[in-house]
Amino acid sequence: MTPARAPRSHQSQQSSVDPDEVAKFAAMADAWWDPGGKFRPLHQLNPVRLRFIRDRVCAHLGRDPLEPRPLEGLRLLDVGCGGGLLCEPLTRLGARVTGIDAAGENIGIAGHHAAGAGLEIDYRHATAEDLARAGESFDVVVNMEVVEHVAAPGAFLETCASLVAPGGSSVIATLNRTPKSFLLAIVGAEYVLRWLPRGTHDWRKFLRPSELAAHLRGTGLEIEVMTGVDYNPLDTSWRLSRGLEVNYMVFAVKSKG
Repeated sequence: MTPARAPRSHQSQQSSVDPDEVAKFAAMADAWWDPGGKFRPLHQLNPVRLRFIRDRVCAHLGRDPLEPRPLEGLRLLDVGCGGGLLCEPLTRLGARVTGIDAAGENIGIAGHHAAGAGLEIDYRHATAEDLARAGESFDVVVNMEVVEHVAAPGAFLETCASLVAPGGSSVIATLNRTPKSFLLAIVGAEYVLRWLPRGTHDWRKFLRPSELAAHLRGTGLEIEVMTGVDYNPLDTSWRLSRGLEVNYMVFAVKSKG
């Protein structure tokens, strides 16, 4: 039997911030824009993540994804933006981007890099709960590889959903909790290949797709697409796939009513 969801008012009061996770990523802030450094996997993931966000948002809104600035005019929030690896290309696609992160060091790096690139991005040292309390809303809310690092994933996802405007959409990327993800994302990526510092992930905090879907139930978001993301070692690229055993992404929409 599926346990009953906690009342919305109780759940929304929970803090999603895990101080240990914030400190972990703050300590690596200087490495965000080094494509061969500690965040190399995210640099390699970026093209497939960007295409997924662009294509799904455009399909939802009836826009041409191949236009030079297909996200023109959309207000987009990147929750847990880190050093801004997604914020900058999304800005170039036309979106008016707000990037928030619980680590001030990350926001400092992101803002400095954006200024050097001549990009206007609204970076804030803040949490999703801060923006929800302020009553803000966005056309698109993305949280990519974030939910597996928070203290209360249900409360976090509910808060992020509350930030999506009616008719808007949300994009979520995370890792599945399977034996394969333990072997590839923990043992392989952190211990054998050393793509990531040891301890970057806690396999116990990975979310099965069914768990993520259960957390979204009742938030007003309806999942439209769920797709896997696989790594190709031959050309060090990532591609969308049918398999959800390790990395996967979700596109969900909120009704206009």
